[in-house]
Amino acid sequence: MNPTNSLGGATLKIEQAKRVKQIPPYVFAEIDRKKTELREKGMDLIDLGIGDPDIPTPKRIIDRLTEAAQDAENHRYPSYVGMLDFRQAVADWYKKRFQVSLDPRTEVLTLIGSKEGIAHIPLAFVDPGEYVLVSDPGYPVYRVSTIFAGGTPHSMPLVRENQFLPDLSKIPPQIAEKAKLMFINYPNNPTAAVAERPFFEEVVEFATKYEIIICHDAAYSEIAFDGYRPMSLMEVNGARDVAIEFHSLSKTFNMTGWRIGFAVGNREVVGGLGRIKTNIDSGAFQAVQLAGIEALNGYGTETDEIISIYTARRNLLVKGLRAAGLEVESPKATFYLWVKVPNKYTSAEFATLLMEKSGIVGTPGNGFGDAGEGYIRFALTVGEDRIREAEDRLKELKV
Repeated sequence: MNPTNSLGGATLKIEQAKRVKQIPPYVFAEIDRKKTELREKGMDLIDLGIGDPDIPTPKRIIDRLTEAAQDAENHRYPSYVGMLDFRQAVADWYKKRFQVSLDPRTEVLTLIGSKEGIAHIPLAFVDPGEYVLVSDPGYPVYRVSTIFAGGTPHSMPLVRENQFLPDLSKIPPQIAEKAKLMFINYPNNPTAAVAERPFFEEVVEFATKYEIIICHDAAYSEIAFDGYRPMSLMEVNGARDVAIEFHSLSKTFNMTGWRIGFAVGNREVVGGLGRIKTNIDSGAFQAVQLAGIEALNGYGTETDEIISIYTARRNLLVKGLRAAGLEVESPKATFYLWVKVPNKYTSAEFATLLMEKSGIVGTPGNGFGDAGEGYIRFALTVGEDRIREAEDRLKELKV
């Protein structure tokens, strides 16, 4: 007998689409569930799990948003591709930061955060059955967005022996020939690895040979230490022919909740992504774009202070982890530490142990892909006092 609803009719059978069934639980959502459970039990958690800056957005940017939000003209639908003034500010920033000239009308696109653009680009270029080359471990959205578009992800393992860079020579030619996109991300989340010009040149050569669009996620390019300055893929000869680069104001200006970012690069690729956006969203709130202009035009105002804060945290946490017997490299960029898990644990087991026994939240490496097994990621997004507390708790745990 079929179950009935409150009106006496048959209950609708709810079944999710096959594409949804193909994706694993979002790693951060599962961590949130566990955190809620432990907090309800009264545990004091030191959350080093999610890369959400605890440093406030600079006041000058907040003030510009406040002013812009009072203007009724900004309450209406914005441009689908973004205000030309915002795109011009992006082009000016690229010229200042990377010495790269961009046409703001055709080579720059405003995004509702870089995640949105990354999630949508496979819809523009990937047909069912085609491959997308995906860093493993990597930001989960690369793989998920490929599945949503009907494509097939092909993992490019990032291993310590190769400085956490993909070995392009290990990609089978028959896969490369059917690949439409390649997702790379440097400085890298979650491994904190960096890439230099020879690697980017190799990627451009590979993409040109196989006619693959490179999607470079450069969200962490401005979080770097000890004078290191990450480069843009767009600085490499030939990159503009085969690539699009995604940026976010989230990490650079502590604006994760504001949802504003941009993509730059090959005008046909940028245009293809823009066509998807015109059919899916209605653009970024114009007042936020005006605040974004303020952020970009004042770039450098707060950068040294922000980097100084993260540097002190990095040094403190690296010292504490090593004192606890854990193996970790001191990163040149990003606000992440990629920590080797003791051999007797899996990534998930160690993350659970840390939460349940010490109240320390980290992200298990396998949540970013199979090649992340054996590692745990910590984010430098709590103050020094909490990092010192985490150090004390690690000593008591005796891992």
